[in-house]
Amino acid sequence: MSKKSIEECVRETLDQYFADLHGAEPHSLHDMVILTVEKPLLEVVMRQAEGNQSKAAEWLGINRNTLRRKLLDHKLIK
Repeated sequence: MSKKSIEECVRETLDQYFADLHGAEPHSLHDMVILTVEKPLLEVVMRQAEGNQSKAAEWLGINRNTLRRKLLDHKLIK
């Protein structure tokens, strides 16, 4: 079984999304994709970093405060 890259998975999913629209035009597609991808990205990175926000922020290439805000926005922390 060959492994698919994240890029290939996203491309296939978006192609299916457009097919499912049956010609209707999408709205706010960029925001939808970013929000859809961001939450699982944060969940996986936080799990791999064993909850260490400083380490996770470094891995993501973002400021720790930005990470904390995103975690709060996605209700991944209180």
